[in-house]
Amino acid sequence: MPVEVVSYMMTVEDVKKRLQFQLILQCAPFLKGIKVACITNVDKDVCQELRMVLAGTGIEYRILAVRKGRCLVFFFRRAAFEKYLNRKDIRDFLSLYGYGCAGKETDVDDILQRLSARICCYSKEDIAFPHEIGAFLDYPLEDVKGFIDNGGRNCLITGYWKVYGDPEKAQMIFLAYDKAKTSAVNEFLAGKHIRDIACAAA
Repeated sequence: MPVEVVSYMMTVEDVKKRLQFQLILQCAPFLKGIKVACITNVDKDVCQELRMVLAGTGIEYRILAVRKGRCLVFFFRRAAFEKYLNRKDIRDFLSLYGYGCAGKETDVDDILQRLSARICCYSKEDIAFPHEIGAFLDYPLEDVKGFIDNGGRNCLITGYWKVYGDPEKAQMIFLAYDKAKTSAVNEFLAGKHIRDIACAAA
């Protein structure tokens, strides 16, 4: 994508339009339904615009942390995210970090509250960064575990995340993410609202 396009859109004075473009640029795979969730930093002074920008999309969000004028915002579609969290492998993995119980149905709000608390503890330097967040972001579990076990080193390839398991499969996903971003940005530049770009995948 041309740097000029990104530079122009990020300097547009219309706050809602600029916020839409940021979300489309940084969350396209999620908006297009390829991922169950995504996360990004949003300026604190425009966070209040999120509700209006996302109206009619079926997308929910939670502010996980606020630091230095920036909000760390987690986006998800409740039904899809809840189904994902209740996969046995995901549930069992997250239970190792104090999220719910391995044998019980997972409550989305409780899980996100726990994630928020762990991120806040990290910000206070009470704990190491909660790298289990990769599981929340729909990264392959073997790659999340590999990253944690290796301290972020010794990966096979790097793209949208560090890959420790299946590089060929990961590269296919990276390509799908790139295509989603190109498609979403082109739709936005053609005049579509984020709700029209996202709802097709909801």
